[in-house]
Amino acid sequence: METEKQRIRELCSAFYLTGISAGMEKYITTAEQQGMGFIEFTSGLLEMETVYRRERDLSKRLKTAWLPQMSHLEHYQPNAETGLPAARLNQLRELNWLDQVFNIVLMGPSGTGKTFLAAGLCRDAVKAGYNAYFRKMDDLVNMLKTKEYVKTQQTEYKRLLKANLIVIDDIMLFPLEKNMAVAFFNFINQIYESTSIVITTNKKPTDWSKQLDDEVIATALLDRLLYHCEVINFTGESHRLKNRKTIFGEAN
Repeated sequence: METEKQRIRELCSAFYLTGISAGMEKYITTAEQQGMGFIEFTSGLLEMETVYRRERDLSKRLKTAWLPQMSHLEHYQPNAETGLPAARLNQLRELNWLDQVFNIVLMGPSGTGKTFLAAGLCRDAVKAGYNAYFRKMDDLVNMLKTKEYVKTQQTEYKRLLKANLIVIDDIMLFPLEKNMAVAFFNFINQIYESTSIVITTNKKPTDWSKQLDDEVIATALLDRLLYHCEVINFTGESHRLKNRKTIFGEAN
C-alpha cells in the first residue's frame, strides 16, 4: 500500500497535482470509511485539486495587488454623515460599476476612510476574479520613472496595462515634475477606456493644475478620469485623530 501511495505522489509531482498530493492521505482514509465508489472517489480527487488551485491563485493575486492591511470591508463602518451610507456601500460592493468600466473618485480630508474603502473594493474585485491592483501614487511615479531600465518595473507596467481595476491612492498629494506629469497622463490615457480607476485624494480637481504645474495636462487628465465617474465626497474629522492613542495612562 505504501509503495502504491508513493507512486501516486510521484505521478502527482510529474503532473503538478499538488493539491491531490497534499490531501491524499486524509482523503483515502475518508473514502475507505465511507465506502466511496470509483466515480465519487475520482470526482472528489479532482475537486480537491480544483479547490487547492483556486485558493493558490487567489493568494497569489492578493499578494500582487499590494493591499494594505486594513482592507476588509466587513470591518468598514459606513456613515451617511461622512459621505457613504450603507446602501451605497452595498451597491459599490456588487461591482457592477467595474463591469461598466466606471471610475470612482473618493475625495475628502485625510483620515476619513477613503483609502480603507478603496482598498476594500480592490480586495472584493480580486476575490471576484478581476485583475485588480492597489498602488500609491508614489508607486506609480517610481514605476514610470524606472520602467525603461528596471526589468521588474517593466513587468509591473505591462501588468497594470492589462488591469480591470487600478486603485491610485493619494493622487496629487505631492507636486509632479513636468516630465512625470506627462508620463502619468500618458499612462492614464492608455488605460482609461478599458480599466476602471479608483482614486483617493484630498485635493480638489481645481488644485490639480498647481500640483502638475500645467493647466492643460491637468484638464486633459481630469477629462479622462471624470468621464464615466462617480465622485464621493467624504467629510468629517480624521478617524486617526479621534482615536489617537497615548503612551500615558489616565491622569490621576
